[in-house]
Amino acid sequence: MTEESFTGEGTVTRLLAVARAGGQEAGRELYTFLYQDLRRLARSRLRSSAPLTLLDTTALVHESFLRLVNLNQSHVNDRLSFFGYAACVMRSIVIDFVRKKRTERRGGNLTFVTLTDAHADSIAQQEDDIIRVSEALDELAKIDPRATQVVEMRYFAGMTEQEVASVLGVTDRTVRRDWEKAKLLLKVALT
Repeated sequence: MTEESFTGEGTVTRLLAVARAGGQEAGRELYTFLYQDLRRLARSRLRSSAPLTLLDTTALVHESFLRLVNLNQSHVNDRLSFFGYAACVMRSIVIDFVRKKRTERRGGNLTFVTLTDAHADSIAQQEDDIIRVSEALDELAKIDPRATQVVEMRYFAGMTEQEVASVLGVTDRTVRRDWEKAKLLLKVALT
């Protein structure tokens, strides 16, 4: 496929189908075609956690690509479902980086140093918050998997209610109810 043939939703759907069928080149073309959109998604995801992960937008997009390149997810069949899945992958990457950083700080291959600086305490608290939110989302997934998907797509991917509804095959009203329910359950889990 040439650059001129990229026309939007139809192109993404075709590239996804070819990539799922094993077309490595289609996966790379899809990545190139959606690169700027993935950067926007990554920028939105890192807005609150970048200082904690030492990831920048480019690093998160590239790390996501490594996980998305072997796209064999049968539920990822169009542009919106791709971004829903990408949001989930980016969440996973950020959590993995925070956990790795915490592990290294607590021993790893580094020399243990006690810090008394208030800033260090603040960063540790923010890391704890990210881990707690992730764990709360994992618990929510056991209770209501669709509500968890709504949170991932709304919060992590910045999708609108209409876009989430389209991906999940439900109404906007159902998405709003799931969003409100998820916020309440997460608030309880985090207090």
